[in-house]
Amino acid sequence: MTRSYNFYAGPATLPLEVLEEAQANFCDYQNSGMSIMESSHRGKEYDAIHAEAIANYKELMNIPEGYSVLLLQGGASTQFAVIPMNLLGDGQTADYINTGAWAGKAIKEAKLFGNVNVVADTSNCVPATIPAINSIDYTDGAEYLHITSNETISGAQWKEFPKCDAPLIADMSSDILSREINVADFGMIYAGAQKNLGPSGCALVIIRDDLAEKVVRTNPTIFQYKTHVSKNSLYNTPASFTIYMMCLVTRWIKKTGKTNLFEQNVRKAKKIYDLIDSSDFYTGCADKAYRSDMNVTFTMPTKELEAMFLEESVKNNMWGLKGHRDVGGLRASIYNAFPEEGVDKLVELMKNFEQKS
Repeated sequence: MTRSYNFYAGPATLPLEVLEEAQANFCDYQNSGMSIMESSHRGKEYDAIHAEAIANYKELMNIPEGYSVLLLQGGASTQFAVIPMNLLGDGQTADYINTGAWAGKAIKEAKLFGNVNVVADTSNCVPATIPAINSIDYTDGAEYLHITSNETISGAQWKEFPKCDAPLIADMSSDILSREINVADFGMIYAGAQKNLGPSGCALVIIRDDLAEKVVRTNPTIFQYKTHVSKNSLYNTPASFTIYMMCLVTRWIKKTGKTNLFEQNVRKAKKIYDLIDSSDFYTGCADKAYRSDMNVTFTMPTKELEAMFLEESVKNNMWGLKGHRDVGGLRASIYNAFPEEGVDKLVELMKNFEQKS
């Protein structure tokens, strides 16, 4: 079978060796006579996977003491609501920075629970950009500051994170574990699994323990962070197969080496951006100072040419290069597991298409 080059924004490319290992053990996991999909989440087979996944995240992200790692159902979009539900009480204020579509969705949910102060807004900027840190006017006494570290749709990424008195919370769905960060700078980090961590169906949540214990209202038990901390993410049946795949991906990252992986991410993005910068035919959609290493967005002189390019890309076994429906253009999502050879193929296609057009 010929593997396609999957440029979709998510669900995204998974490492081939991870897929092959899961395939080899799909029907009979460790001679148990069952698939891990069938195994009890209380059984020793799954328990070992669950514990390893959490331990690997702690190791790979250098998570300090005083933080808990949670593996929760619902993806990042559920966290848009659960965060203010737990941390933003009546009459309290949370600061949000609006950098695009996903930050905007988080803001919309937070307004259901308390006061939201949008302390910076670059959501309608063209090219897409990130606010200058020294331009942000934070709210005194804010319960937290929320950012979206990488806007998947527009291709704008924070390169340096804001610092303020309030706990910093970041949606890192599309760039988690793609670069080195200091977890201790954050009160909470969360990410949907389906871009850099594994298949869809789970959210990784890294939360400071004092925030997890915070109670601002009587929430349903399942929507309390402290519930999942106390039960080690096993209060209810977890997304066990997704977590199994996430565990395999963490093994792959450890085998590949973080430094190698992070350097490759920069190198892959640079190859595409260098072509865009050297061309009068392609135009990047994000401010050069804040261009994403995960989602490269660009346009061509006409929509007709973009449609022709998409046809050519499919003929060359490249899928998912169409930009998001809300913004149009083209987008190459090149997450951790996307092979560098696929980026080289894309750059070659872009060069050839420009020459022919």
